[in-house]
Amino acid sequence: MNTLKATAHRTGALYLLFLFVGLVDMFGFTGFLVPGDATATARNIMADELTFRIGILTDFAALLIFIALVTSLYKLLRDVDRWHAMLMVLLVTIGVAIGLANLFNKIAPLILLSGADYLSVFTKPQLEALALGLLNLNSEGNTVDSVFWGLWLLPCGILVIKSGFLPRILGILLMVAGFAYLTSSITSIVLPAYSQVVSQVTMPLLFGEFPIIFWLLIKGAKVPSEGTR
Repeated sequence: MNTLKATAHRTGALYLLFLFVGLVDMFGFTGFLVPGDATATARNIMADELTFRIGILTDFAALLIFIALVTSLYKLLRDVDRWHAMLMVLLVTIGVAIGLANLFNKIAPLILLSGADYLSVFTKPQLEALALGLLNLNSEGNTVDSVFWGLWLLPCGILVIKSGFLPRILGILLMVAGFAYLTSSITSIVLPAYSQVVSQVTMPLLFGEFPIIFWLLIKGAKVPSEGTR
């Protein structure tokens, strides 16, 4: 029982750290990309290259924390339903792999804009256009990745609902958040003209992840008695 509660507290701490790093990454390293303006985008990056590089490092850190989080969640929930627990880990693994591969689309512009001698065969506008294209590809990659950020919450929510040692409502809220991620990301891929409107509707639903974070941190998990299992 103590082990279960300790695992729950550790999971809550990792989830909170993951959320914090994700929010910092989302709002702290914006403003570099100027849609349709390669020259302005290149100027922004080179004017504050260190911040841009820290943003890449933050992306990488978030993915590492995500791995630690799902590992802790697996330990917490694997005895509830091992199949759903393994599915949860698989979906996160795919999402992390996409995220890691997508980081190269953010690193490559730094190489293109470095002014290295071997790049002199390209004109400056060409290099700037390539850099902008890669950053746009990074944005599209994030959209694809967000599909898996929604999918993994579905088996996780099912596990929480079935656990017996966490409130069922927490699992329901996780699944609602998962469907919100899926709706928003799929709309961005299939019907990009409507993505902003859909995002405004689904954004409040994403807060469904928050309650379980604070429950795990404060309450932990309680093993039900034999009669209530």
